[in-house]
Order: sequence, then structure tokens, then C-alpha cells
Amino acid sequence: MNSMFLNENNYRLIRKMGGEILCVEAWGENSLRVRAVQYGCKLEGRDGALIDKPVQCKAKVSIDGDTAAIVNGRITAQITKGGKLVFYNHKGQLLLEEFARNRRDLTSKDCSALEVSGREFKGHAGGDYQVIARFEAYKDEKLFGMGQYQQDDLDVKGCTLELAHRNSQASVPFVVSSRGYGFLWNNPAIGEVTFGKNVTVWKALSTKGLDYWITAGDTPAQIHRAYMDVAGKPPMMPEYGMGFWQCKLRYQTQDELLKVAREYKRRGLPIDVIVVDFFHWPLQGDWKFDPQYWPDPEAMIQELEQMGIALMVSIWPTVDQLSENYQPMWDRGLLVHSERGVKTTMEFLGSCTFFDATNPESREYVWQKAKANYFDKGVRLFWLDEAEPEYTVYDFDNYRYSLGSNLQVGNLYPVMYAKAFFDGMRAEGQERIVNLLRCAWAGSQRYGALVWSGDIASSFQSFRNQLAAGLNMGMAGIPWWTTDIGGFHGGNPNDPAFRELFARWFAWGCFCPVMRLHGDREPHDQPPMSDHGGGMCASGADNEVWSYGEEVYAICKKYLTLREKLRPYVRQLMQRTHETGEPIMRPMFFDFPEDDICWRLERQYMFGPDYLVVPVLEAGLRKVNAYLPKGRWQNIDTQEVFQGESWVEMDAPLDIIPVLKREKG
Repeated sequence: MNSMFLNENNYRLIRKMGGEILCVEAWGENSLRVRAVQYGCKLEGRDGALIDKPVQCKAKVSIDGDTAAIVNGRITAQITKGGKLVFYNHKGQLLLEEFARNRRDLTSKDCSALEVSGREFKGHAGGDYQVIARFEAYKDEKLFGMGQYQQDDLDVKGCTLELAHRNSQASVPFVVSSRGYGFLWNNPAIGEVTFGKNVTVWKALSTKGLDYWITAGDTPAQIHRAYMDVAGKPPMMPEYGMGFWQCKLRYQTQDELLKVAREYKRRGLPIDVIVVDFFHWPLQGDWKFDPQYWPDPEAMIQELEQMGIALMVSIWPTVDQLSENYQPMWDRGLLVHSERGVKTTMEFLGSCTFFDATNPESREYVWQKAKANYFDKGVRLFWLDEAEPEYTVYDFDNYRYSLGSNLQVGNLYPVMYAKAFFDGMRAEGQERIVNLLRCAWAGSQRYGALVWSGDIASSFQSFRNQLAAGLNMGMAGIPWWTTDIGGFHGGNPNDPAFRELFARWFAWGCFCPVMRLHGDREPHDQPPMSDHGGGMCASGADNEVWSYGEEVYAICKKYLTLREKLRPYVRQLMQRTHETGEPIMRPMFFDFPEDDICWRLERQYMFGPDYLVVPVLEAGLRKVNAYLPKGRWQNIDTQEVFQGESWVEMDAPLDIIPVLKREKG
């Protein structure tokens, strides 16, 4: 067989054969990076989600004729005679192997006339490829992570997931397996993954090469930490991230926002952040306050600071063709281009396109506008909305960035959007940085991205979806996550059914990484204030904690007070997340991997290592069942103590979300 192996300094194994260059390289402790390209393409170049190459590990490469292997701590990769990759842990247990059904090795147990390979390249005109990676499927395997999809499946085994962003969908392609490995699809191309019963298939529609990273660990925590070591950890959360954030769509004027803030203080309610939502600007892409409705931002910010409230301001990446910045940005190539048709990429109260966040010059241009018009006036917290970005038509093949076509690099957009503001704020001396974004990809966490779950429905089904989304975002390496409490679309504060949903959601918000109230409430009886500038966008109904009647208000006060009591604990969680990257809210198996039952639980979770949370996810439900792992657990409302390794039934009246604290010792 005409194969050729190369051992580079005992940390990199290269195989050249049949027009393919395959590279398996030690990349972090107990971890390997796998890349493959066709002849004429370069292995080096973009690192995707991976930060600078880690310190060289004590790996070992061995070559034996037409087979080879590389060992790095707990993980081993073997390249078989037929060129198939097989991964083992340090105990010799099979973790993962490529799916191949061909006749390259006639002695293989999987020798087949089907001619299906584990790695497949299909060339496109222009030199790009559709790349497919196939792996064997294991029917008893459970898989967690992959980001945020609007479904209530926590275990994504059996799912087909689009590797692309949409409003309320964030593709973050890192997955943790119950078999003891973590896998990063390190490619920002638009694509798809199927975790089937018979085969696992990863697909990139247009790319230069194959790129993934795999690690082995004895526990999910070990696996997750190894990933965060190579993908980056979030900064330390600012103090205002520990408390309550008030928002609605939308406060129309400076006076309206200040009245709400003053009312919170008059009532003695805890509040850390209040938000100026979209269309406070003259036109999209002006990136400044409309002085007609926001006449003195500095005075507003000063008054809020005196009340102990931080101001968050909405930023959109859209640039209206009538904006003062459109023509200069277009002339300098700082906007997203359409491959065909009109230049417009989004139609919403104007014909707009997006700034090109993959272009360093474009990032600097937008930041300088935001700095002059917001940061220099005292704003230290930004809401980076539309971060997918939200194309009016999701024709992913129709858009081009400076870094490449959308098909090639589109999933990088939210990372670069977050980076624009993170780098700008860091350059101005701000150390603790958090900005709210509607999307993320692998690596977003290192740029201070707090992701919320987008424009979701106000329903119990949607509520259940968010629980799975939040837990899988944490497992995918995005530990800062939140939702619109109550959902975004369709809720009426005067509707008894919605009040029940809101009360349940608000209590759950107390046990999310960030507790944030937002929504577009019904009825829409506030018309636009004008036909131009910051007055052209309408506003929804009231969305403050006192907007839902006295019963719900009492529940909100209870959980606002509890969140304040939990502030020292939340601060500890944020510090640990900063140091290790571990998720703040996480599935039960993260803390109890040895308990088989915990791998099957999808309706309860841990808030840090100490609190077990059981959200009430159905209308009319007043009792819940929960499984308690080993140890002693105390209900924080009733003070009842339970012995672990048992199922318990707990009362859940409207004013209680069942939460149990793990006793020490």
C-alpha cells in the first residue's frame, strides 16, 4: 500500500495518501485535533473556535508499516490500514470510530462494496468542498450540548440539527457523550449534523477542509473543562450581572424609562439593570440616541447610577440605506454583500443590510460610533441584538463576508460581533465585560457573551424548550445564558392563563445564570409616537412585575428577594465559571455522573453544585416528582429534609418552584 506517515516532533501525526493530507495533533491535555485537506489546500490557517495553540503536550506517535497511532494522555487515535480513524481512552475502551464501508482493507470486519468513507470531499467550482464526516452510532449513547434549538430534547441523540443560526437558534457544535468523550466540530460553515441510530453524519456545505477536536475524560466535568481550556473561558461577570434586569419592548422615551426605575426604588424592589431597547435611534445604523425622545442621556445615566442601576442600550448590526453611515460603510466595503439580487439583507422599518462583523475595519468603525455616542456618555453594557444575523430570507448561500462566503464562515458572525465590543471596551480599560447577544458560536464565551434565547412564544411548550436550551448551551460551553421571562410573543398580563405561565417562568428565572424580564406584551395599544426616527416603532403593553395583578406581584417580590439572598452564591458560581468555564445551570449528570438515573433526567437540573431545581412546566400542575441523588436534601420552602437516591413528590402551589439544597458533609 502506498501510504506515507510522518511523525512531527512526537506531537503530530500526518498521513498522505490518495490525494488527502490527514493530520492528527495533540491539542490540549487528553485531546486531539483532526484536520484533513485535499492536495493543494493548506492544513494551517483558521483555528475556528480554538484559541492559540496550547502548550505542547507529552504525546507519543508510533508508526507500524501501514498503520499508526498517536497517544496524548487519556486519548489514543489509531489510523488503520484502510485509513480509518479510531479513538480509545486510556483504559483501552472504544470512544468513537469513523464509519467506513468500503474495500480499502479487505481484512476489516466492515469490508463492504458500499464504498462509503468516513471522510468525504466533494469539490465545488472555485476550489471549495462539501465535506462530510461519518462516525459509528452507538444505540446506548447519550449526547448533550450543541447549543440552542427550540425543542424540549435535552439528549440530542436521534436528532438532526441544522449547523446554522436563526432567531432563537444558536448552533454551538460541541457535544459531550456519555461514552466519555467531547467532540467539537471546529468549522463555522453552514451545514447539518445527524446523530442517527445507524450513523452519525457531520456535513459542511462549503469549506476548505475537515476540522474537529476530540477529548477524553472520566467525567463530564473533566471533558467540559478540557474544552474550555482550548476554546476560552468567560471573563468575571460584573456585579450587576448577579441581580435582576428589567426590560420590555419598548420604553419609548427617557421619561418613561426613568419613571419605571423610580417606581422599582419606591417599592423597595431589587433591580440591577434597566434597558433601552431598539429604535431609540434616528435610523438603524446611526448608533446614537434620538434627541427628540432621549434628550439628555448623561443625566439619565447619572440618575440611574445614583439609584444603583446600570443602563443597557440596544445595538443592532443593521444599517438603513438612509442612515448617515450607510454610504461611507458601503464605499469602504464594510457591509455584508448579497451574491445576487438587491443589496438589502433585512427589511424591518427600513431597507437595511448588516455591518460585516468578520471585517476588523468594520468592527472598529461600529465600535467608534458606539464609543462616541454611548460609551463616552457612561454606557457600560450593550445589548447586541440581531446577532445571528436575522436575514429576512435565510438564503445562506446569498451572502458574503470579507472572511469568505456565508456558507463557509457564516456561523462566526455572532463571535465577531461580540468581539467588536469586547475589544473596544477592553481597550478603554473596562475589565469586567458582559454584553447581551441573541446568538453564539463556539468561542463566544471568551468575549463576554451573555446569550438569550430569542423571540420565543409565551407558552408552556416554549417554556419547556428553554429549559433544554439553557442546559445544552451550558454543556456546549456557553455558561452565560438567559431568556425573556414569560416568553416574547403573545402574552397578555391580564390573561389568567398567561399570569400562571409568567409566575412559573419568573420563579425559574431566579435560578438562571442571569434573571432578566423582557417581552412584547399584548395588547399593542400604544401607537407609534411619530412616522420618523425613534418614534416610528410601536410599543407593547406594560411588563413590570406589578403589571400582573397582586397575586403574581407577591410571587415576583418573593423571588426578587430570594435572588438577592443568593447573590453571594451566584457570585461564587460566576467566579468558578470564570476560572474553569463550568456551566452555572447544568444537567444532573454533571454533578452526579456515577448515577445512571441522572443521565436520563430532563425536567430538573442543578444550579451550581448546591441547588437542585424542579421547574413547573405544565399549566395547572401543583405537584412535581423529582429524583434526588445521593446525600441529604432540604426543601428551601418547607424545610423538609429528604434522603437521596430516591424519588419524592413535592407540593408546587403557584408561589413555589420546588428547590432543594444539598446538605454539606
